[in-house]
Amino acid sequence: MSKVCITLKDGSVREVDSGTTFAALAESISRGLAKNALVAKLDGKTVDLAHKVEDSGKVEFLTFENQEGKDALRHSASHILAQAVKRLYGDVKFGIGPAIANGYYYDIDTPHTFVPEDLAKIQAEMEKIVKEDWPIERLEVSRAEALKLFGDQGEIYKQELIRDLPEDVTISLYKQGEFVDLCAGPHVPSTGRVKAIKLQSVAGAYWRGDQKNKMLQRIYGTAFEKKADMDAYLTMLEEAAKRDHRKLGRELDLFSIQDEGPGFPFFHPKGMVIRNELESFWRKLHVKYGYQEIKTPIILHQKLWQQSGHWDHYRENMYFTTIDDEGYAVKPMNCPGGILIYKSTHHSYRELPLRTCEMGLVHRHELSGALHGLMRVRAFTQDDAHIFMLPSQIKQEIKGVIDLFNAIYSTFGMSYRVELSTKPEKAVGSDEIWEVATNALREALEEYGMPYKVNEGDGAFYGPKIDFHLQDSIGRTWQCGTIQLDMQMPELFDLTYIGEDGQKHRPVMIHRTCYGSIERFIGILIENFAGAFPAWLAPVQAKLLPITDRQIEYARSLAGRMKEQGIRVEVDDRNEKIGYKIREGQLEKVPYLLVIGEKEVEAGAVAVRQRSKGDLGAMPVDKFISELAAETKATKA
Repeated sequence: MSKVCITLKDGSVREVDSGTTFAALAESISRGLAKNALVAKLDGKTVDLAHKVEDSGKVEFLTFENQEGKDALRHSASHILAQAVKRLYGDVKFGIGPAIANGYYYDIDTPHTFVPEDLAKIQAEMEKIVKEDWPIERLEVSRAEALKLFGDQGEIYKQELIRDLPEDVTISLYKQGEFVDLCAGPHVPSTGRVKAIKLQSVAGAYWRGDQKNKMLQRIYGTAFEKKADMDAYLTMLEEAAKRDHRKLGRELDLFSIQDEGPGFPFFHPKGMVIRNELESFWRKLHVKYGYQEIKTPIILHQKLWQQSGHWDHYRENMYFTTIDDEGYAVKPMNCPGGILIYKSTHHSYRELPLRTCEMGLVHRHELSGALHGLMRVRAFTQDDAHIFMLPSQIKQEIKGVIDLFNAIYSTFGMSYRVELSTKPEKAVGSDEIWEVATNALREALEEYGMPYKVNEGDGAFYGPKIDFHLQDSIGRTWQCGTIQLDMQMPELFDLTYIGEDGQKHRPVMIHRTCYGSIERFIGILIENFAGAFPAWLAPVQAKLLPITDRQIEYARSLAGRMKEQGIRVEVDDRNEKIGYKIREGQLEKVPYLLVIGEKEVEAGAVAVRQRSKGDLGAMPVDKFISELAAETKATKA
C-alpha cells in the first residue's frame, strides 16, 4: 500500500497509508481529537471524517469551536429534523435544509399544517434518532439513479434540484437509518454527535424564494454539542427578545416606522435627544482628531455615479429621478460628493492628510423582507469621513482612525473584534493595486498590535477594508465601524496634489465610519442598554415626583433651575399616588427619580432614587445638580 504525507495545522508532517480515513488519522493523533473532531479540512475543502486520504495534502481537524464544525453539526441536525418529520407525518415532500447562522431549517411540503405544539412532538422524535446513533453515510450515485430514487418517493423538489445540477457534478446522497437525502455534505459521523437540539419556530417560505412558487412550511431550529451551551444561547435569545429595539422604541416613545414609509424611520422627540447627543459627541471628537465637517447634496447627476462605479456595481440598490430631462440618483453613499469637494480646489502635499467628515443622509433600496426596525432601513445617516493622504501616510492615518474608534467605543463600554476583508469577485482595479492596498491595511493592524481575522472576498468593490464588530452586553456582535482603503476612486476621478517636486501626484483615500449609521447604532444602543441609557444619553435625565399637589410649584421651580443647567428634566404632577409615579418612572428607565415631600421643600432638597442603586436619601438640590453634571461630563470625556 502506498504512503502519503499529511501536513497538519501545526506544520508537523505525518506519513499514512493511502486510503486511511480522517477519523482513523484523528485517532492516531490523539483520542481527544478523535472525540472532538466533527469534520476535516483537506487543502481548504471541508470533508467528512469518513473521507479517505488518497494524496498528500494539508489537513485540519474541525471541532464545534470552528464555524465549519458548527455548520456541519447543524446541517446534520436538519437531516435529523427531516427524518423525524418523515416518521411522524409520512406524506411529506422536502425542499432544502441548510445550516444558517446559529441554527438550521428545513422547508417541507405537507398537507398537515404545523403549529407550535407540533414542534415538541417532532423534537422528541429527533432526540430518539440521536439516541439511536445512526451512522451518517455518504453515497455517490449517477444522475439517473438519483432521479429514480427520489422519483419513486415522490420527491419533486429533490428531482428539480438534481436536474438543475451541472452535468459534471458528482451527485451525493447521505443516509442515516431509513432516511436518505440529496446533499453535498459534509456531515458529522453519526446522529449521536448532535447532543443538544431545540426546535424554535415555524414560518412560511416560497420554494426557492420565488413568490411564483408554492409556499412551503419552514421549521427553524438550533443545535449544539453541549446542552449547557444551548441553554446559555436560548437564555441569551430570551434576553434579546426583552431588549428588542423595536419593542423598546415603541414603549419609550423613541421612534416609529409608519405604513406610509416602510424602511424610513420617524424619530420622536425623545429619540431625537439621543440622536443629537450622539452627533454632538461625534462632532467634538472629530474636531479633536483634526477633521473638517462638510455637507454634500442628497441628489446628484447620473454621470457622477457612472464615473464612481456605483452605476455598474450598485445600481439595483439605488433610487432615481429625472430633473430637466436628465437622469439623477439619490445618493446611496457619500464618497463621490466628498470627492467633488476635494476636486473643487488645488491641493499641495503640505495640506495632506486632509480629513473631511460628514453626517450624510443616504438612501438604499432594501427588499421589504429584509427591513428590520432601525437595523435595516432604506434611509439612514452615515457618519462618514474621507481622508486624502500621501501614500507614505497610510499606516499612520489608519492608526489614527483606530485611536478615534477606541475613544468612541470605550465611551459605551463596548469591546470589539476586527476583520480584514479582501478583494471581492466584482471589483474595480488591478490585482497589483489591490495587493498593495490590502498589505497596507494588514501591516497597519500588525504594527498597532491588533488581532484580526481575514474575511476573504468581502471588501468594497473599490478597496479592501477593516470591519469592527462590537460586542454588546449579552454577547452579540454588531458590525459598525469600517475603514476602507481606496486607490481606485482617486484614479477614476483624476484626483491630484502638487508634490515637493512641483509635479502632480495621485493621493490615496480612506473611507471610514465609526457608528456605521446613526439609526443602526441607536438600535444597537437600545438593545445593549435595554433602554436604560447612561445619564448623558437618556432622553429624560431626572424626573421630579411631588407627593401631593402642595409640592407641585416647588417641583416646577426646581425643574426650571435644572433646565438652566442643561439637565433634561420632567415633572410628574399627575394626581396619582407616589408609589405609582415611582413605578412609572422606573418603567420609563429614567436615571434619577427625585421625590419631593414637605420635608424636602423645607430643606431645599430632593429625595434621590438612582435607577441601579435605589434610594440614595435626601440631597440638597445644588449638590444633585453638580453631581449629575459631573457624571455626564466624565462619561463623555
